[in-house]
Amino acid sequence: MASDPLLSNGVYAFPTVLSEKELNRFVDVANKVADAAGEIIRKYFRNKFEVLDKEDSSPVTIADQSAEETMVSIISENFPSHAIYGEEKGWKCREKSAEYVWVLDPIDGTKSFITGKPLFGTLIALLQNDRPVSFYQILGIIDQPVLRERWIGIRGKGTTLNGQQVSTRTCDTLSQAYMYTTSPHLFSGDAEEAFSRVRSKVKIPLYGCDCYAYALLASGFVDLVVESGLKPYDFLALVPVIEGAGGVITDWKGNQLRWEASPFSPARSFNIVAAGDKQIHRQTLDSLQWK
Repeated sequence: MASDPLLSNGVYAFPTVLSEKELNRFVDVANKVADAAGEIIRKYFRNKFEVLDKEDSSPVTIADQSAEETMVSIISENFPSHAIYGEEKGWKCREKSAEYVWVLDPIDGTKSFITGKPLFGTLIALLQNDRPVSFYQILGIIDQPVLRERWIGIRGKGTTLNGQQVSTRTCDTLSQAYMYTTSPHLFSGDAEEAFSRVRSKVKIPLYGCDCYAYALLASGFVDLVVESGLKPYDFLALVPVIEGAGGVITDWKGNQLRWEASPFSPARSFNIVAAGDKQIHRQTLDSLQWK
């Protein structure tokens, strides 16, 4: 396993160094992508549209599909050699591999979106292929287009919300923690039992929000998010946001979240724990007892 790329202050230390000009270019395009997706999503929010079921029975709408098409178009126009992996359309690349891969989820929380609840988000991640230690996140964006809130985590920099620095809060014991999960019904079998052990120890368990819960954690309003069955497009954008705010995000065994984006890599499921405080993170792993 690769060594932890985080420094003690919560920002990234990577072997491949991007120039400030390159990094600013990536961030500029990522913001344009989020802006364009937001315009489409706001047009459909709380309006009538058809809801379709995907093969896994999860819902998808014209807003998801149209937003992703626009996002892909902007990235391809600006970076034709980059690969793109979107939740709705999968892999797009001129070659079999690429140094840079964008991972997109146009609407994380489609169920919230179709029921008129403005707690979904657009997720944008940019990964860099740094073999042999696989892909690292250059940046991650959580964008809430209705509330017009945008969290950005960038390699080597702290996390911001609409341009203002944010940070997680201190909470040194689970008994004082406010914990979010999207739904308790998304856990099953051993995962349900593991989650119950954590839920019984926190101060207040809360439900809903999808990616917005991680944004609240980055801004220091909640202490813990525990979820099961997330796909790479659900969490890759979250990593720079959480870590850049001083938090910790891993799988249930405490391993770093790594997924090698390629046309040959299935979007497998991950169990995720994100915490604003390292002590809470450790206590959560101990309670999960995930082997």
